[in-house]
Amino acid sequence: MSDLVPSAQVDVKEVNRLIERNDEDNTTIFGFWVYLMTDCVLFGSLFAVFTVLRNNTFGGPGGAVLFSLPYALIETLSLLTSSFTCGLAVLSAQRKSKKQTVFWFVVTFLLGATFLGLELTEFHKFIAGGNSWHRSGFLSSYFALVGTHGLHITIGLIWIAVMTGFILKRGINGLTMKRIRMLSLFWHFLDVVWIFIFTIVYLFGALHA
Repeated sequence: MSDLVPSAQVDVKEVNRLIERNDEDNTTIFGFWVYLMTDCVLFGSLFAVFTVLRNNTFGGPGGAVLFSLPYALIETLSLLTSSFTCGLAVLSAQRKSKKQTVFWFVVTFLLGATFLGLELTEFHKFIAGGNSWHRSGFLSSYFALVGTHGLHITIGLIWIAVMTGFILKRGINGLTMKRIRMLSLFWHFLDVVWIFIFTIVYLFGALHA
């Protein structure tokens, strides 16, 4: 009978450890959602500023002159495809497939890097043509909004690279899955923000003088 007591105590300790770990994971995920909400406020403010200043061109070109819808569409397709491949990486991680997870994260990184390269090329084209953020309120708000999104994409790419190295080194475990889910949330969030940017900035800007 006494032999049963230690094993019961061990079981209780194990249950308590699992409960504490679950509470810690929930707290981390909740904290990350709070961060995403603050990012929503940030981008919401930048969208509001852009909406107010979109017609303040100060005699310079507006969106109808500067923006190319086919070019913006290529950017959009690159980023949306990266969102799909990021989802495939999460599914592969849930199946504990290390190789497939790494493969899809590499593809996601390449697509995200392609998007960022296209965005920087567009910035360089505008600046080289004398249409930098100093030119008008419209361009200032444009560079602030799209540039902030580009900065987030850069952070996401660094995170993907680090996460891929972490998976190669340690494999897929509970900690890895938690980080993968947060990374996926962050990347999908940036895709949603870009859809609003494409619609409000590029689509409406290109169609209305």
